[in-house]
Amino acid sequence: MQEPLLGTEGPDYDTFPERTPPSPRERTGVGALQNKRLFLATFAAVLGNFSFGYALVYTSPVIPALEHSLDPNLSLTKTQASWFGSVFTLGAAAGGLSAMVLNDLLGRKLSIMFSAVPSAAGYALMAGAHGLWMLLLGRTLTGFAGGLTAACIPVYVSEIAPPGVRGALGATPQLMAVFGSLSLYALGLLLPWRWLAVAGEVPVLIMVLLLSFMPNSPRFLLSRGRDSEALQALAWLRGADVDIRWEFGQIQDNVRRQSSRISWAEARDPHMYRPIAIALLMRFLQQLTGITPILVYLQSIFDSTAVLLPPKDDAAIVGAVRLLSVLIAALTMDLAGRKVLLFISAASMFAANLTLGLYVHFGPKPLTPNSTVGLESAPLWGTEQPPATPASLLTLVPLLATMLFIMGYAMGWGPITWLLMSEILPLRARGVASGLCVLVSWLTAFALTKSFLLVVNAFGLQVPFFFFAAICLVNLAFTGCCVPETKGRSLEQIESFFRTGRRSFLR
Repeated sequence: MQEPLLGTEGPDYDTFPERTPPSPRERTGVGALQNKRLFLATFAAVLGNFSFGYALVYTSPVIPALEHSLDPNLSLTKTQASWFGSVFTLGAAAGGLSAMVLNDLLGRKLSIMFSAVPSAAGYALMAGAHGLWMLLLGRTLTGFAGGLTAACIPVYVSEIAPPGVRGALGATPQLMAVFGSLSLYALGLLLPWRWLAVAGEVPVLIMVLLLSFMPNSPRFLLSRGRDSEALQALAWLRGADVDIRWEFGQIQDNVRRQSSRISWAEARDPHMYRPIAIALLMRFLQQLTGITPILVYLQSIFDSTAVLLPPKDDAAIVGAVRLLSVLIAALTMDLAGRKVLLFISAASMFAANLTLGLYVHFGPKPLTPNSTVGLESAPLWGTEQPPATPASLLTLVPLLATMLFIMGYAMGWGPITWLLMSEILPLRARGVASGLCVLVSWLTAFALTKSFLLVVNAFGLQVPFFFFAAICLVNLAFTGCCVPETKGRSLEQIESFFRTGRRSFLR
């Protein structure tokens, strides 16, 4: 394949095209946009992300409810509450580890469907819990399912989507995860905690039902030598009236070049380890922004700060803002590009975390310090702050800053990290590497979520926010020097970029 030189025209790279009749490649893209089956397949898959987002923040309204529970078998101490909040991430890490095998063994679609088993079992355990062990086991199982889907769904979506809409469709996993979280916050205002677990079963069942009628990834089928099935799957995804021969040939050539398993010697080749290293570091830095502990302990954080509105309402508002922000990212990702949104995202999160840290350190404290979750007890506030008055506009700062943080994360480092992982990983290592990325991500999330309460109780709530703000500055530098722009490029072109090292291709 020719190198992607700037200004060079060819069947693979057409940097400055002339006005010519639509090529088969262009007709394929247009047809895919008009084919509702592609969007149906994507929707069926990302229902797994809906369940993941729902399960992730399940503890936000449940921990306060259980700490006030009259049942001694279910009443949580501070330590038990921290385990209940963080054990999900351990399960997710195990799910990511299993995805390293299942992604290539069963395929993307069947791996997603398999995640329904631990997910349904976990929700059932929590719904019928009569002891702490059932809550922890249920939380671990839903985390396992979330980690598995987190590794498999972005890969599946990126492999069935054409370049023209891959950015928008690549944002749908994060969009549905956010919608799942918002649904939990909303239902938490209406339902008791056991019925919240029962409601979590519904999207899991719908996902399995719909995916039963969806095709597998054409790239995966070709890698298993099932060429006729791959052709049928691509034709189904693109539409009957679309000429798919050019796209199918491109995918087929790329799969044939990478039909063998990756060896350790090849893993040391820059075109293999560079994209894997970038994806791993992005997932690591994504978690270090503080997104998981903030979401898991969102209502408790509001309980421990002086806020104007009730903490439950604040959490629901933040969930709605998160959903709106991901929608904006999905609509602009293929227009503005990935790197621009990553820069805006990191800068917004930096400002928000810095504001939260300064507010907690210097601002007003609650009239009646909340010890529900033990985020902080009154003597641990770093300075003597003036007490808040209920109508003080200053008490809107935690809500507004958290909204800015969630908005920034959801517009960039949330969805784009998942999308870039599925775009830049080499095909031969995509299944294993995506699982490894999820493993690293959720081990980091566990460490942060488990240590969050310990740090807060020892040093104050402002310290984690200052740390998260510093990480956002690192994210800005990392985006500028290491992250490639992949807007509008096929997966085969992106892989060729890392093979040739010609930076003009992705600028």
